[in-house]
Amino acid sequence: MNKLTTAARSGWARGLIEFRQLFTTPQDLVAFLLPNVIFMVAMAFLRAVPTGATGLSIGTLMVTSVLGSNVCFTGLLTMTQALSTEREDGTLLRAKAVPNGMLAYLIGKVVVITGATVVGLAITLTYALLAFDQVAVPGPAGWLKLVAVLVVGLFATMPVGAVLGSLFANPRMIGFASMPIMALLGVSGILYPITVLPVWVQWLAQAFPMYWLGLGMRSSLLPDSALAVEIGHSWRGWETFAVLGVWAVIGLALAPAVLRRMARRESGSTVAARREKAMQRIG
Repeated sequence: MNKLTTAARSGWARGLIEFRQLFTTPQDLVAFLLPNVIFMVAMAFLRAVPTGATGLSIGTLMVTSVLGSNVCFTGLLTMTQALSTEREDGTLLRAKAVPNGMLAYLIGKVVVITGATVVGLAITLTYALLAFDQVAVPGPAGWLKLVAVLVVGLFATMPVGAVLGSLFANPRMIGFASMPIMALLGVSGILYPITVLPVWVQWLAQAFPMYWLGLGMRSSLLPDSALAVEIGHSWRGWETFAVLGVWAVIGLALAPAVLRRMARRESGSTVAARREKAMQRIG
């Protein structure tokens, strides 16, 4: 058995353990489910609010768009949060001390984040299919596209999240990453049609994965009447996968070098210094 296989098996086992802990620890489970519950309640009030041009309600457009934004949030912020938190508490240092430990650690994170994303997507999608009449998956081709958008979206966001997590020395700095992402939420066509925004804002939003993830999910679940509020009145399937693919390539190219640099700088003294600073802030 070669080193890569060993690391993969170890990472898979680690990821499954963390995934199981997520759904068996009450605090983690509440933190995971609460945003979904709040979202479902909010969408229920928007089921009958029409958009006019599409014949669909605002709630119908939003419920499908949020499926894409959730992939972006989970892939980016969860990976960023995990790396920065476990860098501070010494988990990364312990992983570094084991042969191929960093690789196994990262594989474990990919497993647990992917699993959490799929579960969250399944919950929201089930709600959307049951509560909104015009939300539907049009046969095997629709399911295939939905899964493809999910997979490519994770590849486009998780490596970037790993890069961001490597740059932040502690989890209290995550706000520097979350604020721009929240700003993108407001301009990426998730909360309302992007075509109501100025053209320059539309171009800005199209440079980032969140818009394309939302578009990909809408194209998989909504009727063609929704094209009335889309850019160019098209689902732009090839463009969706092309832009997400570019982000995946960028992330996969940068992440290994950045992570190696971060691992080289980890030592017992740096972890101890971070802990001391954290205790001082608490005190």
